[in-house]
Amino acid sequence: MSLLDRYIAKQFILNIVVLLLLLGGFVVLVDASLNLARNLNLAEEALRKSGEVNPGLVRKLLAALLFILDLWWPRLLQLFNYLNGLVLIGAMGFTFTQLVRSREVVAALAGGISLYRMLRPVLVVTGVMLMIQVVNQELIVPRIAPLILRGNTDVAKRDLDSFPVLLVPDSSGRLWSAGTFDPPRRGQPASLKGVQLWERDGSGRAIRRISAEQAVYEAASGSWMLTGVTVTSLVIGADGAGVTPLGIGAVRRIQTDLDPTALLADRYKAFSQVLSWAQLVEASSSTAVKPELRESFTRLAWGRGAMLLCTVLTMVVCAPFFLTREPKNMVLQSLKCAPVAIGSVVGSIVGTAATIPGVPPELGVMIPVMVTTCMAIAALTGMQS
Repeated sequence: MSLLDRYIAKQFILNIVVLLLLLGGFVVLVDASLNLARNLNLAEEALRKSGEVNPGLVRKLLAALLFILDLWWPRLLQLFNYLNGLVLIGAMGFTFTQLVRSREVVAALAGGISLYRMLRPVLVVTGVMLMIQVVNQELIVPRIAPLILRGNTDVAKRDLDSFPVLLVPDSSGRLWSAGTFDPPRRGQPASLKGVQLWERDGSGRAIRRISAEQAVYEAASGSWMLTGVTVTSLVIGADGAGVTPLGIGAVRRIQTDLDPTALLADRYKAFSQVLSWAQLVEASSSTAVKPELRESFTRLAWGRGAMLLCTVLTMVVCAPFFLTREPKNMVLQSLKCAPVAIGSVVGSIVGTAATIPGVPPELGVMIPVMVTTCMAIAALTGMQS
């Protein structure tokens, strides 16, 4: 990498960091201001539980600050995935504006360096930032999903709350209910308590009920291990209806595609945003997940790749507004670029999320890529270097 490449890349990275800090800090500050009274009450309650009878204002403010940090550090990791594309476009604009104003672009052109060559380090850094986004989205965010899904009143919690399961079907036609579903926690698998399982025939009539005190999910085998099982026949036949107790200590394995991911997706509407690509593909192929959720998972999984491509192409589309041969009014150039950049980003988001009748989601999410590719080709061919 030449000296010019390092210089442009350094300026670009510095602008990225500044924009990320400003936008992230602004979001946290707005949320903390709107929920200040609630955070102070939570801090006061926590301090009193720890033994402080009458905590002072300073102690409450410090405790509230710790609560805000605990709530927002995982959210900021997810927010990075949403803001990265816009930040890259904005940082590119600031970088090239600084180069044009200081006449460094003119000097580079006088030295025989084309504008296309000056765009290269920006695209290289963009690729690195998008790779960081992929690592964050696929490896880090799924591991801290319970922390991200917490509400403002769930500060200091480390796991998702338990909830009941009411008549959820699986691919075998069974209906599952449970008094309590405990999501997977650190070192602990997901479990169901007070399980009621109805097996049905082809016409949908219940023919047998399986009751269990507890069911623990085994990820390796994709099955639930039931303990304290009682089987009740619901069909009157030659033997008549009856109860077959298997004993409190008995264990029964039930293979099903109704896994913890399917149960959490049905409960938490934002759960899909914290899943990795592999988890989204697996959930989209599970018949235990509602059809509308399966299609949404498929579109979200393939849309992530499409959004990465759209980000790079939008950078190319916006570059000629700032990377010019002669100094121009950068405020005017920014006003010209703003509708193009916003339109490209918003169009990419809407295009990858919208349902197109008769078009598979895997193909539908690529339509914004095709449109942005045409815009990028027109921008590059029209740039005078």
